[in-house]
Amino acid sequence: MLAILKKEFNGFLNSLIAYIVMAVFLVAIGMFMWVFPDSNVLDYGYADMQTLFNMAPWLFLFLIPAITMRTFAEEKREGTMELLLTKPITDLQLILGKYFAALLLSLLALLPSLLYYYSVYELGNPVGNIDSAAVVGSYLGLVFLAGVFTAIGVFASSVSDNQIISFVIAVFLCYIIYTGFDLIATLPLWGTAGYAISQLGIAFHYSSISKGLIDSRDVLYFLSVITLMVLGTKLVLKSRKW
Repeated sequence: MLAILKKEFNGFLNSLIAYIVMAVFLVAIGMFMWVFPDSNVLDYGYADMQTLFNMAPWLFLFLIPAITMRTFAEEKREGTMELLLTKPITDLQLILGKYFAALLLSLLALLPSLLYYYSVYELGNPVGNIDSAAVVGSYLGLVFLAGVFTAIGVFASSVSDNQIISFVIAVFLCYIIYTGFDLIATLPLWGTAGYAISQLGIAFHYSSISKGLIDSRDVLYFLSVITLMVLGTKLVLKSRKW
């Protein structure tokens, strides 16, 4: 698995994808935090990073599928998939190697945003007047969110040999799982069951953990979705033998 992870991660770094993703993420977040009038920290006058944590999921919704769309689709298109599957590794090791490589790149794109935290920390009056515990919780929420989106993206890449189709499927699934359940829950036909339906979506749990409250139920939710998507990917790969 480590050999696959290293190969995939180096492949990302040797392509433009890694640098484009990091640049787009940092520039977009920077524009929202420091430039755009309705969301920038300077006009808001309060030292927090809520703008970053509100906008990052929507950027991840597109950027992470852009990273993962090539994981299996490219192997199928180039005809190297069968060769890869003959190596002395299990399907699960192959999936996890590709998954963690894509996740590592996603988190690498998030890492430079710590400069924004330092800037807000220094701008506080007095210096350091920022809820660091909430920031840590929010970053943890983004890590889990990236983990789920990456798992969805890898699954989407396994179902098609076309990277564009994989990208579209991944974006659609990420959107549905992130906020789709919230929208469905607002329909009046559900009555009191609407709240339970909203709990099936990522947004409910991400919002909870972003407040700095690390609830084991939220962590279990994220890990369950990741596991489900990894097992779904394994099932798709296994179907080649049917």
